[in-house]
Amino acid sequence: MPKSRGPTSRCSPEEGGVAVRRTKLKGSLPALLFGLALLACAPPAIPEETPTQETGPRHYDLLIRNGTIYDGSGGPPFLGDVAVNGDTIAHVGPLPDATGRVEVDARGLAVAPGFVNMLSWATESLLEDGRSQSDIRQGVTLEVMGEGHSMGPLNEVMKKEMLESQGSIKYAIEWSTLGEYLEHLERRGISPNVASFVGATTVRIHVLGYQRRAPNREELHRMQALVRQAMEEGAMGVGSALIYVPGAYATTEELIAMAKVAAQYGGMYISHIRNEGERILGALDEFIRICRSASVRGEIYHLKVAGPANWGLLQQVIDKIEAAQREGLEITANMYTYTASASSLDVLLPQWIHAGGSKALLARLRDPAVQRRLRKQFSIIQPENIRPVNLRSPTFRPMSGKPLAEIASLLGKSPEEALIEILIQEGCGVKMIRFSISEENIRRQIALPWMSFGSDGGSFATEGVFLNFDTHPRAFGNFARLLGRYVRDEKIIPLEEAIRRLTSLPAGNLRLERRGSLREGFFADIVIFDPERIQDRATFEEPRQYATGVVHVFVNGVQVLKDGEHTGAKPGRVVRGPGWKRRS
Repeated sequence: MPKSRGPTSRCSPEEGGVAVRRTKLKGSLPALLFGLALLACAPPAIPEETPTQETGPRHYDLLIRNGTIYDGSGGPPFLGDVAVNGDTIAHVGPLPDATGRVEVDARGLAVAPGFVNMLSWATESLLEDGRSQSDIRQGVTLEVMGEGHSMGPLNEVMKKEMLESQGSIKYAIEWSTLGEYLEHLERRGISPNVASFVGATTVRIHVLGYQRRAPNREELHRMQALVRQAMEEGAMGVGSALIYVPGAYATTEELIAMAKVAAQYGGMYISHIRNEGERILGALDEFIRICRSASVRGEIYHLKVAGPANWGLLQQVIDKIEAAQREGLEITANMYTYTASASSLDVLLPQWIHAGGSKALLARLRDPAVQRRLRKQFSIIQPENIRPVNLRSPTFRPMSGKPLAEIASLLGKSPEEALIEILIQEGCGVKMIRFSISEENIRRQIALPWMSFGSDGGSFATEGVFLNFDTHPRAFGNFARLLGRYVRDEKIIPLEEAIRRLTSLPAGNLRLERRGSLREGFFADIVIFDPERIQDRATFEEPRQYATGVVHVFVNGVQVLKDGEHTGAKPGRVVRGPGWKRRS
């Protein structure tokens, strides 16, 4: 049962940072030490005193009554009310005599800060439909974008390439910089708040195109200048994706140079590290070296150990990260809650064939000599666990979603030959779902106190153009799956701890102001859900199914979900990083 809050050990307000957890964590000494380190750098904590009734009756714009309040700190829940005026939380605690212009009865429901999607690919889906249906219905109120590629900075060549490569979602490109893109979203109208890292790959393409070489000194200075501009426009930091070409061409020194600029503005370095399989420990060493050399906070995108032969490496991965934390480096990670990843099918090809971009790749694939070279040079591991999706040609459309091994058998070809033929006919827009992650490792990672969560997907609806392509179920169920399957059913972590990881932990890592906690003076991003009913429904076979159990969602004090249905409201705003320089 929830209980009233009493005095607890807290970080004093002048120390800065988001509310941090008050309950003792189970786990290793490194994890506990890292938790203590967060105390020194987190935003101001929620006051220690038990909430008390204000003197005399009060009237508010919004009054959420009788809820079980999870304030985002990780401490035990308590029964009470949340009052909102405008876009701001005015009071948290008992308000028996207060009234609200709008009143919501949250009896029997959890009331929490809005959730942060630390890895969102809603960059295009929000341009098509700003309602952000699949994420809003899971309680997500902030989409954080920018894994390697960001929607700016763009030059004219890049804009032309983007227009030519658009799939079912079509849009005009009315911006050049990352800040202009985010403001464009806000003007069009969006339901969630949005933030973004500047993509290291995007910066590289802007300066070097798709060349497989290191930048010279002048080019590196231009890359740093682009990062500097993005940071001053409000980017959260620099995001890299080192498994995909041309991001994979980046040297460690190049990444350090860009991360140093982000650090100067208080930003982060966040990375899809260079390898997630048998060479993951070396990739982690590079990531840690970048954070150390640039004196920058770091986060690892969708931490995983891929491939059954490598699953046993997870403990060494955790040990490396926690050793870096003991050293004093501020390093965290995020994850999604599924045993399959999703990415471009062409990532299976060797790096040399990608040089020059997609058009050059497809031209090479059509060359019989190149095909012979490929058949000799590479082999696909476990093609039975790889499912190509979004196939559109008459030949392959009936095979979309089938294992690559089965497709190859139907064609009478090897998996490698089938892959080449698919790409030649379908182009480089083909995606794949790849089953490569251990269920046991997912459970172990969820238990880590420095782990937050991201969908690594767009935010879609179950109608319109979104019916024209396949997707991973994580776009519809990642956060509900955490709270339903792993928290309620399997009890891997308590609900209050899960909410901390979805709210104040990522908000503190990003150094967000007045977000991530239910606290007086904070923005009113609020989710109200039924802990007994919250559940993902999306499957790999039928991914376009909304999660259930989230009842109401408010963004900046405006209701965007009411009784489980979208209101159509679009109050979302750009959330900017610590380096933002407000333009006059």
